[in-house]
This record gives sequence, C-alpha cells and structure tokens, in this order.
Amino acid sequence: MAAHVIAFVNQKGGVGKTTTAVNLAAGLTRRGQRVLVVDIDPQANATSALGVDGRTRDGAYDMLLDEVPASACIVRADGEDVDVVPSSAALAGAEVELVPVMARERRLATALAPARPNYDWILIDSPPSLGLLTINALAAADSVLIPVQCEYMALEGLSRLVETLELVRRNLNPSLTILGVALTMFDARTRLAQQVADEVRSHFVAQTFETVIPRAVRLSEAPSHGQSIFRYEPAGKAAAAYSALAEELLSRAGAPAAATAGGAE
Repeated sequence: MAAHVIAFVNQKGGVGKTTTAVNLAAGLTRRGQRVLVVDIDPQANATSALGVDGRTRDGAYDMLLDEVPASACIVRADGEDVDVVPSSAALAGAEVELVPVMARERRLATALAPARPNYDWILIDSPPSLGLLTINALAAADSVLIPVQCEYMALEGLSRLVETLELVRRNLNPSLTILGVALTMFDARTRLAQQVADEVRSHFVAQTFETVIPRAVRLSEAPSHGQSIFRYEPAGKAAAAYSALAEELLSRAGAPAAATAGGAE
C-alpha cells in the first residue's frame, strides 16, 4: 500500500510547523510506522532537527531540479528510525529555477512516486510561504496538516491558505483534503491561548485535533541537539503531547498502529 503523503503548511512563520513535522514523524515510528520526512524548506530546519547534514549529499534540490532519484537522496536520521530527504541552502534558488521547467508544480509528486510503496507516511515540511515549493508540496500530498500557534493573530493568513488549497484542488490535485489543524505553543497560564484555541475550533470545527501541543522550553531546545523530543526529553509533557497527536493522526487517517517501540505514552 502506498504511503499517505501529508504536507505541513502555514505561510506564517514560527507556528511550530517544522517542530510538528519532525516530532510527529518520530512519534509515528514509535508506533511501528515507516516514515519519510521530505524537507523542501531552504532553511533546512527539519533536516538539522533530525541530526542530518544536508550540505554533504544529494537532497531535495537535486531531486527537484536535477531529477536525481528520491532513493539516492534519502538518509536515515541517526537514532530516530526516520528517513529524510534533506534540504540545504541550494534550495533557496529553486523558486526561480523551477519557473521555466515543464510541469514545474508536479516535480515533487513525480519524484516521490517511486518511494511511496516503501513507506506508510511521507511528511513534507514546506517553506513558510505560498510559493512554488509549497505548491509542489500540495500537488504531491494526499492531505494537509496546518499547525496554528495559540497566540495573537493566529488566524491571520489562514483564509488565504484555504483559498490556495482550493486553487490546488481545482487545477492540480482534486483529492487534496485538510487532514487536521494542530494547535501549537499553548500556554495554559494565559486566557489568550484558550481564546485562540476556541476561535480556531470555531473556524475548523471538524478538522481541529483534540490534542494540543504545549509551549515548552525543551521542545525549543531539542532541534539544536539534532533530536526529536522523544530522545531529548522522553518523559516530558511535550513528548506526551506529540505521542497523543501521533495516535490521533493514525486514528483519523484510519491507519492501524503497530506496537509502540518506546517513547512517552
């Protein structure tokens, strides 16, 4: 069975998009799932957060621009049981370099097609923009996961994102759906966080995940050590939250979860 491909998208930066992609990937592998993370953000944060150096090997740029097979770009993240197609600074020019390319919006979908039978999940970490790289992610995906931070102006830009999703459905990927909206950076000490969470739930009634990701210092520290939260602080509240979110994701997608292989429960 081919992998379910999820694009992690929000054109607003700093919403926990990469953190959610990386830690969901780690949470899914701890449930026996085969996971590939594809980093198409030129900042390469998902790559470094998983302890991979994308500068020393073929990666997303080579796969998209030079048609290097995905299999030649995949590397195993040390200690995580997660496979990665790494990003690098070279990808910064891809938005311009892709413009004259034939079928430029579907380069990622074409590149990932041979790899899909080898995984249960392919998670695409896209840039904080709605440019050509993000369009590629949406054209390649079965569904979209939208991280939204529980802070002021959380819904800013989401209407534009929904419009973009509709355009992609109409022109490139008719089966694309919103798998879920994930509330991140929740601070239970503030009234604002609860107000934002309530507002998001009112706009995305059926799509908002029940699991809420708390604001946690350890969650911010983990990427600098090249580790998921499950390795950096396995007994902490953030690991417990991402474990619950992985479980909810499996349930929502109708995928069977294998026996848990460690981590916070």
